[in-house]
Formats: sequence, structure tokens, C-alpha cells
Amino acid sequence: MAGSGRLALGTLPVPGWVRGSGPAVLSRLRDAAVVRPGFLSAAEEETLSGELEPELRRRRYEYDHWDAAIHGFRETEKSRWSEASRAILQRVQAAAFSSGQTLLSPVHVLDLEPRGYIKPHVDSIKFCGATIAGLSLLSPSVMRLVHTQEPGEWLELLLEPGSLYILRGSARYDFSHEILRDEESFFGERRVPRGRRISVICRSLPEGMGPGELGQPPPAC
Repeated sequence: MAGSGRLALGTLPVPGWVRGSGPAVLSRLRDAAVVRPGFLSAAEEETLSGELEPELRRRRYEYDHWDAAIHGFRETEKSRWSEASRAILQRVQAAAFSSGQTLLSPVHVLDLEPRGYIKPHVDSIKFCGATIAGLSLLSPSVMRLVHTQEPGEWLELLLEPGSLYILRGSARYDFSHEILRDEESFFGERRVPRGRRISVICRSLPEGMGPGELGQPPPAC
């Protein structure tokens, strides 16, 4: 079963979903770096992963990305979705994007193997607009954001399976973001074991660009 590899953090108390270097950065990014745990039901997660699995299975994991941002990944762009999956993506659009934002099509799908990771990067404004939103499937992970000019300012997001993360504004432009590799995957003192992780990523259109104008590969997210 496509969703049978789902990993969870168990029944230990969860110390929130966002932690940071101090109250100032937590306040600054309160609306710019958002986690919505349990955004997907188990059935909805199964719907998405089951629809993606046949296409992903045809691809091999890669270890050299075009911009050196990802290790141990396979990815695809998907425009055609089942009715059930389209309904989920419409919920993402309503939750994460303003009515004036146009979403990029197709949707970016990134599959990280258990040892895969995403290095710190800021997505190019050539490929993404002001908002990025991603659904996490199968495995928990930790996303770390670090200010590009003040590395002492950081934020960490706990992304469980079925959660939605949203990066916008300052979190999108002023902070790098990464998915921690398994041996570094801690949320505070709590170990967050990494397994295979699929992310379904929706992005707003870059400012001043019309649909269909992107001519290069998408960034890592």
C-alpha cells in the first residue's frame, strides 16, 4: 500500500510545531512561516501518495541537483490530478494563498529517500512568487530557516505527515530553508526519525510573470 511507509512521532507530548532562536523572530515570522498539523486526513494522504506512487516509481533517485540544493531525490511536475486530489489542492490554495495570487502550474512533487535532504537555499524569484505551500507525506521531518544576513536568527518547523507548511513574505525572501538529514533531524532535544518523504508543493507565480512563462527547472522546496 502506498501509504504504508508513513512514520509518526508516536504519543509523546509535542512541544508545539514551531521553535526559534528567540521571541523576536517567532513574533516576526508568526504569520510568515506557518505549520498546520493534521491538514490532511489519513485517507487524503493515502489518496495523494497513491496517485503519485506509479509515476515516482518510474524514476530513479538522484544525487546531483541542477542547483546543488538536493541530495537523494526524485521529482516530477504534475498538472493532471484526480477529482479527489484536485479538491485537496483547492483547500491548499484557499488556506495559503490570497485571492489575488495566481498559482504556478504544474504542481512540484519532490520525493526524498530516507537519507535524502535539502540543503539551505532561498528559492529564486525567477521561479517562485511570494508564497510557497507544501504538503508533507509519509515521514516526519524538520525544516530549518536561517536569516541570510543574521545567522543567529533561526526558526524550525516540525512537519509531520499530513501537515501543511506555508512560507511567505520575510520567511520566503530573507531566510534560507532546508530539510535536515536524518542524523541531524531533531526538534529541540526530540529526535525526529526520517523516512522517505514526499512533498507536494504549490507556488505563487513570480511577480510580473504570466502563466506558462517559466522556462527553467523549478527550485527545491
